[in-house]
Amino acid sequence: MGRQLRGSMMLFTTALIWGTAFVAQKSGMDTMSPIAFNGVRTLIGGIALLPVIYIMSRIAKNRGTYHAESPQEKKTLWLGGVCCGLALMLAGNIQQVGMCYTTAGKTGFITALYVILVPLLGLILKKKIRPIFWACVAASAVGLYLLCIPAEGGFGGVNKGDLIILLCSLMFAFHILTIDYFSPKVDGVKMSCIQFFVAGILSCILSPFLDPAMGFALPGISDMFAGWFNILYAGIMSCGVAYTLQVVAQADVEPALASMILCLESVFAVIAGAILLGETMGAREIIGCILMFVAIVVAQLPAKEPAAEISEAGHGERSDD
Repeated sequence: MGRQLRGSMMLFTTALIWGTAFVAQKSGMDTMSPIAFNGVRTLIGGIALLPVIYIMSRIAKNRGTYHAESPQEKKTLWLGGVCCGLALMLAGNIQQVGMCYTTAGKTGFITALYVILVPLLGLILKKKIRPIFWACVAASAVGLYLLCIPAEGGFGGVNKGDLIILLCSLMFAFHILTIDYFSPKVDGVKMSCIQFFVAGILSCILSPFLDPAMGFALPGISDMFAGWFNILYAGIMSCGVAYTLQVVAQADVEPALASMILCLESVFAVIAGAILLGETMGAREIIGCILMFVAIVVAQLPAKEPAAEISEAGHGERSDD
């Protein structure tokens, strides 16, 4: 098996895990409040990466490629981990709250709009974008309208969960820009591990205050055990396993191809929501999903002139996914 084919299969598995993780996050609300669930699962994600970091360090030492961070590099690593953790905590918790009011399938597609929002935010930093990108923005806007705004009722009938997830997508865009800034300077897996712990600890601290304020009952130990599968899947599989697969696979796969494979996450979210949760979409919503998916894929195609491109981080470098 060729290295690119193997890497592509690993990325396909990553997208499948992330897509089905939306179902675990949605089902997790049956036994836990949103902030508490997100706190526990991101903590588990951080714990899941600890053995990965150890194994990768051992392999690097055996190959003679191990690099011990200097004090300045360690400082940058921790600063990046904390900043990314703060952004992830905000994005992840907003997403989890939004999922209480909308479907897993819609969450997958609306969250994926961060691919469009990242370059738009890049304009603030005076970065150039390709003309075709504006067509992607228009297509995604039309798709979002068809997906979220009902034919009868117009904007007055919009689901508040969809609006919350749209805000979550914006926060994930900020999260990715933060990762973009720090990732070239530090070990990506170590920084991700730190961000998971930061996001998890802060969420667990905030949960007793925010969850009751939003009308959610705080979970007990029995509730956590009752939803153990959803917590472990969203923590170990989505954060630990999928992120590791992505890091390993992208070493052998072209960035453009990798991005397009990872876009399948939103498609898998819809399929998993339909099969496991019985979620359905009408023709209008399906057309909206198709428009958004095409816009997301085209937005990540490589430009002919490198100067016209803007740096875009991969989906998995947000956690969650």
